[in-house]
Amino acid sequence: MSSTHSPTQRTGLTVLSAFVLVIGFLFALPQHGFAANPKSSPSAHTPAVAKPAPENGKPAGAPANTNPVLYHGGPVQDAPQVYVVWWGNQWANGNNDPGKELFFQARFLDDLYGTGDNWSTSATQYCSGIANGSKDCSHAATFVGHPTAGPRVGQWDDESAAAPKTPGPADFAAEAVKAAQYFGVSGTNAQIIIDTPPGVVPAGFKTDYCAWHSETNLPDGSQITLTNFPYLTDGSGSCGANSVPVGSTGVDPSTEGVSIVGGHEYAETLTDPVPDSGWTDGSGTADETGDKCAWTNLGIVSLNGHKYAVQPLWSNNANSGAGGCVKYYNSPTSQG
Repeated sequence: MSSTHSPTQRTGLTVLSAFVLVIGFLFALPQHGFAANPKSSPSAHTPAVAKPAPENGKPAGAPANTNPVLYHGGPVQDAPQVYVVWWGNQWANGNNDPGKELFFQARFLDDLYGTGDNWSTSATQYCSGIANGSKDCSHAATFVGHPTAGPRVGQWDDESAAAPKTPGPADFAAEAVKAAQYFGVSGTNAQIIIDTPPGVVPAGFKTDYCAWHSETNLPDGSQITLTNFPYLTDGSGSCGANSVPVGSTGVDPSTEGVSIVGGHEYAETLTDPVPDSGWTDGSGTADETGDKCAWTNLGIVSLNGHKYAVQPLWSNNANSGAGGCVKYYNSPTSQG
């Protein structure tokens, strides 16, 4: 069956009530071939990947490089909205979730708003509509937006069929288009996050990436953005579990990857919803705001009263304009 549920209203493993979908704009991938590492595909719609943790899952000590990210002519998300899809009847109405990822993911996304979130706010320095190759947003009219309420505005439990055992980009494309039509949305100002159930191993997961984001066209020619979000518990330490000492924070070490990797993809979609057309450093690898700081200086932050493990994000205006990785951003002069 296909149904709409809110994991924030679950007791134990039982979904108790429906979550009403609302507004937004969304995404999918084209029907092109899939390389072992999606980033290696020559397609213009190549996904941008969150790579697995370094060997033994130990965080790195420094950013990938210190080059600034530059604007490349495409959109940014000035009014971000998130739509989550539980893809496949293997989810069993949300009850097949041994790692308790669904509730945790929903709460994390719901907390990315307002003054209670100063982790994702470094993205708000980035803009669109300036000269290609520039990093100067001083005269821009359109900036990345910061939600005033939780950005997760739609949730769909799509159990119309089983998700493929090893889905590739074309499969995610088809599901994202289906979801966009279900939600009645289009455009690059939203994120459709496709959650695959336990035991489903998207092609390249764990070896080449932990998750990726991309975009494609809907039948009417409009673009939508999407995220392939595998069941990260299946990836264990290579995708963030047990990466950060939690002390007395109450964070569950086994779900750390959900917020580390999920936050990485959320933030990159804000600044580069059509990969490589937004804000990247142009290096071709580790070039988006999340990539540059991936697996460095991981830590626990508080978002609207809840604690989460996160990675820093690249900020061009950190360190008096020299740039750097930051876990909080209140203003150009108050970040770190």
